[in-house]
Amino acid sequence: MTWYVSPQARSWTSTGPTRSTQDFHRTLPGYKPTPLVDLPALAAELGVARVLVKDESERLGLPAFKVLGASWACQQVLVRHPGAELVTATDGNHGRAVARMAKHFGVASTVFVPRVMLPETAERIAAEGAEVVHVDGDYNEAVGAAADYADASVNRALVQDTAWEGYTQVPAWIVEGYQTLLREVDDQLDGRPDLVAVPVGVGSLAEAVVRHYRRPGTHHPSVLSVEPDTAACVFASLTSGHPTTVATAATVMAGLNCGTISSAAWPVLRDGCDAAVAVSDDETLRAVADLGSLGISSGPSGAATLAGVRAALSVPERRAALDLDDDAVVVLLSTEGNL
Repeated sequence: MTWYVSPQARSWTSTGPTRSTQDFHRTLPGYKPTPLVDLPALAAELGVARVLVKDESERLGLPAFKVLGASWACQQVLVRHPGAELVTATDGNHGRAVARMAKHFGVASTVFVPRVMLPETAERIAAEGAEVVHVDGDYNEAVGAAADYADASVNRALVQDTAWEGYTQVPAWIVEGYQTLLREVDDQLDGRPDLVAVPVGVGSLAEAVVRHYRRPGTHHPSVLSVEPDTAACVFASLTSGHPTTVATAATVMAGLNCGTISSAAWPVLRDGCDAAVAVSDDETLRAVADLGSLGISSGPSGAATLAGVRAALSVPERRAALDLDDDAVVVLLSTEGNL
């Protein structure tokens, strides 16, 4: 099975923090809102009024949204631990963003990467000035190695975008950082979305999306999470009713290749996420090509949202569960460029 739906999710209201970090991001060199692109051809295909893509192919000089969360978290960490070496694990864009911010703030960085990472991805992280450490294991094992390394010295600080028991503050700062992207959508969209599709790794961006669109007194659109069918930890957790770790395999959606949901994201997604879908590499590569033909540079992790919306809206029962008709407005979060 690759589909989950929660009929009561839209009625849930988030009571968590929704602090705006946009003023901070405006102080960083090169900040500007990323485009929200109207794609009538996709709207016609999907049978809705509008499809808009939030294009994160260039964000603060990097080809992905991750720097929004990493920059805010790094700044908060360094206020509390001046001069600390910044440590993280990554499947790609988060680690590069932490390395870039370490360089910006004038401190050292060490980034742990899993066995399956492509050499060119690791090289881009190293080019930002980080020491890259290869782990003979998957993303979860890289996170464990990074945490152990950071704990070994008071002069090191872990900046990880997933939470677990005893490690929640930094991931919360990362989620806060992602609010800038969503507030930009609010400013750019002349109206309200009916469906927002978000790609999911450990679930931190999805947590930010659900928190944002479940604020008290606001319009509550449907939220659809999209994952690789080879690493669908959020889907597995939602369908089982408890956090579930899954085995992962190689996927073109490298940034989503995570087997364990963030402990901070779990209760938010459990209560406030309307639907979850898992998609194949073939479906996602088609979406990459189709977005490219429409002028959107979107890597597989970003284009997964188009694949997910196609999988959702092509089945009448799924479409009905999301309460979407032909005047619906759909927002796809495309979180990375196609390098």
